[in-house]
Amino acid sequence: MRVLITGATGLVGSNISKKCLAKGFEVNYLTTNKDKVRKEGNFKGFYWDPENNVIDDECLNKVDVIIHLAGASIAKRWTSSYKEEILNSRIDTANLLLNRLKATNQSIKQFISASAIGIYPSSLQNLYKEDDSRTDDSFLGEVVEKWEAAADKFSDLNIKVAKVRTGLVLAKDGGALQKMKEPADFNLGAAFGSGKQWQSWIHIEDLANLYIHILENDLEGVYNAVAPNPVTNTELMDGIAKQLDKNVWLPNVPAIALKVALGDMSTVVLASQLVSSDKIENTGFTFKYKNLTKALQNLL
Repeated sequence: MRVLITGATGLVGSNISKKCLAKGFEVNYLTTNKDKVRKEGNFKGFYWDPENNVIDDECLNKVDVIIHLAGASIAKRWTSSYKEEILNSRIDTANLLLNRLKATNQSIKQFISASAIGIYPSSLQNLYKEDDSRTDDSFLGEVVEKWEAAADKFSDLNIKVAKVRTGLVLAKDGGALQKMKEPADFNLGAAFGSGKQWQSWIHIEDLANLYIHILENDLEGVYNAVAPNPVTNTELMDGIAKQLDKNVWLPNVPAIALKVALGDMSTVVLASQLVSSDKIENTGFTFKYKNLTKALQNLL
């Protein structure tokens, strides 16, 4: 089995790469940094420059599965120009891969694309499953909708397409958890907005295992990548503080303050998505970290 991974040097991609290599898979990865192009045993790097439509076609040689994770971080202020980068970094990279597959006539059996639960409209009551057709009327909703549409084009080449709608990723090194714990370290932790908004989270190890599960079982379609037990933002912030043996005594950070400080990006922390993990579990996938307390104990 040979897997091509875009975004392989990022938080999620590096964890998936390690698990692929541990299983004996050969891993090709694409990077925009020539200094990160290395060829070490079954782990081989290839250069690409999606902005200029440049890619080393050798990256596709004998590849069975593509895992597409590339995309600009949403954890930066969303200026008009950066919004364009967030969108284009996902769509253009997928289109470049698709066009090179067409040109080189490579035989790929499966395309697994990252996606996000941000496609679901913010709600304190709705439980979202993969077959829900509603799309959030926000920039993030637009991004996910176009992101998934770009992935779906691979089905025109008789390739199975799977889309992984990822929730809040909790990890030890990098990601949202590290930013959330910083105020709590100084006893300055506080919930955001009302604190009632649902946070559908997933431990980084479970997320990496979920991708491998989709790959090994040749699955296609949309799958929510969230743990079985979502929590409110208040519960999340309290859980972080408790693991750090700190107190949450400050009042909630008002939504208006977050909107002033973060602009449109405030929707990431204020939006409420209560998301079901039933579909992936019904395929036989088992979460190692089902409850927030156990996940935080491991990570903090």
